[in-house]
Amino acid sequence: MIEEKLNYLWCNMNLKKQYSAGIVLYKMHNGERLYLLLHYISGHWDFAKGKIEPGETKEQAALRELQEETSLSADLMDGFEDSFDYMFKDRSGHLINKTVYFFVGQTTQQGVQLSREHKNFSWLPYEQALARLTYQNARQVLKNAQSFLSK
Repeated sequence: MIEEKLNYLWCNMNLKKQYSAGIVLYKMHNGERLYLLLHYISGHWDFAKGKIEPGETKEQAALRELQEETSLSADLMDGFEDSFDYMFKDRSGHLINKTVYFFVGQTTQQGVQLSREHKNFSWLPYEQALARLTYQNARQVLKNAQSFLSK
């Protein structure tokens, strides 16, 4: 019994590490900055993001994920990178330590074509985007991006 508990603890201490990248995307509309939020099938609102593939930089992964999830492209703003970490269990029950990197990007494109991962999207001004985001860590990234863009 004690051996099983120790083995369980040891397995859970050997965390798998996962890295993702995303973009806080905005566009200008009538002089106002609007942020793109995606409504994921699982129900939460968040930014476009996904796993960094082998051989990709964080920036390349963020731009690829944006293209795959929305069909949009963006120009990344120099000087902004934010990140956060969190833990979750994958489908097989393994504990994963995930780091997500975010960049700020601007687009002038209009037509969003969602991937199968999403059921809706919204272009929202800062305060509404902040209220719509599901997770606190995403709200903090948006606050940091808004501060960066307002300088």
